[in-house]
Parts: sequence; C-alpha cells; structure tokens
Amino acid sequence: MRSYYEATARERIAAILDPGSFREILPPPTRTTSPHLAALELPVAFDDGIVIGSGVLDGRPVLVAAQEGGFMGGAVGEVQGAKLVGLLERARREKVAGVVLLIESGGVRLQEANAGLIAVSEVIRAILETRAAGVPVVGAIGGQYGCFGGMGIAASCCTSLVMSEEGRLGLSGPEVIETARGVEEFDARDRALVWRTVGGKHRYLIGDCQRLVDDLASAFRAALADAIRGKDRVDSRALEDEQAMLSTRLARFGGCEDALDIWRLLGAPDPEAIPLSPTHELVAMAAGRRIS
Repeated sequence: MRSYYEATARERIAAILDPGSFREILPPPTRTTSPHLAALELPVAFDDGIVIGSGVLDGRPVLVAAQEGGFMGGAVGEVQGAKLVGLLERARREKVAGVVLLIESGGVRLQEANAGLIAVSEVIRAILETRAAGVPVVGAIGGQYGCFGGMGIAASCCTSLVMSEEGRLGLSGPEVIETARGVEEFDARDRALVWRTVGGKHRYLIGDCQRLVDDLASAFRAALADAIRGKDRVDSRALEDEQAMLSTRLARFGGCEDALDIWRLLGAPDPEAIPLSPTHELVAMAAGRRIS
C-alpha cells in the first residue's frame, strides 16, 4: 500500500506499525455500535468508524487509533469518542512510548448532537492529560475527508502533526463556511482556494503542522516515528510560546485575503508556484521562513 490518502483505517494502521504488531481493542465482533444511530434507524458500523489498538512503531510500543472516513465521513459520536478517551487513558496507565492518531473526520455527528460534542470535549481533555503525563500524542492528517470541526481542535492539541499536501485541517469546513456566510465569503467549489486555505502545504507554512510529507504511507510512518522520539513540552512556557506565535501571526497576516498574500509575506520567491511544487522543494524553501 503506497497512498495514505486512498487507504482505509485498517490499511493505514498496517502500513504505519511494525509488521504483525497490531492488536485491536474492541474489534468488530464485539459489536460496539452507536445506540443513537440505531434509534434513528440509520446504518451502524460494528467498530463505530474507528479502529483502536496497541502495536509497535519502529521498535517502540504505542497505542494507535484510526478514524474511518468511509463511515459517515469519520464523524465523531458518543461511542467513537469513548473509544478514543479509553485509549488515551490506557496510554497513561501503561506509559507507552506514544499515542498515534490517524485522523480523518468532518467533525461531530449531527445525529448525535450533544453526545458527540461532549465526546469531542472529553477527547481534547484526554489528549492534554496524556501529554501532561509524559506520553506524546502525535497525529497524522492526509485522508479524503480531512480534519474539521471538533477534531480540528483536538488535532491542534497534539504534540505534533504530520500532514500531506492532500490533507486538510480547519475548524469549519469549506461547505459550512459557504452555507453560513455565502459563496462571496468562501467558494467551496473552488478547489484551488480550498487547498491553499486549509490544505497541508499552507498549514505547514504557517506553523499549524510540524511535518509535511508526500502521500506515501512510508513517509507518514517515518515522520510519526520521528515525532514519537521527540520531546514533549506542556509547561506554561510552551503555552506562552504558542500564544506568542499566534499573536505574531495575527499581527503579520491579519489583513491578508488569500493564502497567496501570506506566502508573499513569508518571502516565497514565487507564491503562485507553491501549489505545484514538490514537497521536498517546498520544505527546503520554507526553511527559516515558516511560522513555528
């Protein structure tokens, strides 16, 4: 399996972890399904759209979770959130080398309303508690449905994020923005606009993800292994540094109307060429220029 974007949740786990090391927790035979979807007579998934378990990454014991975009766009409900929270609690108890989150989600399931919102808030708290316990939580974004809504916030709470050009990260998705504010505010059909606003390259350049990789499962594996080996900081100084970075970014780019304007201010020699540039060339160009 080469393309991370085209893979299923289980295929991604198999490609990221050391061969044969994955052991699934609450696999499909346990029939861990959402009671809310069943009550509404909607289709359910026996794993509720998320695969969790233990394994080994580059020789280090980890816990891993992969959302399945093929089921309701990876949207989070009560059961899916509970599986994530339980996995993070287990990581703190077992003091594994790290937690790997393969994220693909459009946000909270509207069908589960408050239950889904509460689930995401508990996931965010669990991520921060796990990091505070000294266990890094690293995320990967590179699937068809991107990472939006509550999971966009959760992803930003991770120790570090790995994205591909095909990945997208944001709070509100393009279609949501267009519906709420009109096509004049954001044309969700303009794919070039979408990707240069919430796509992996832009998120890397402005410091929202720490690693940009090609759409190869092997590239994600290597970057996630590096991230697990890195040091995690969750003290007050780290939070102050993050706030300072965001304040600087707002002051510097607050008047920009398009990502192209931001790339110009970052000193890109040819902003229009960035969408077509290979990942390794973009990373080399961005050295010393990107916000971090």
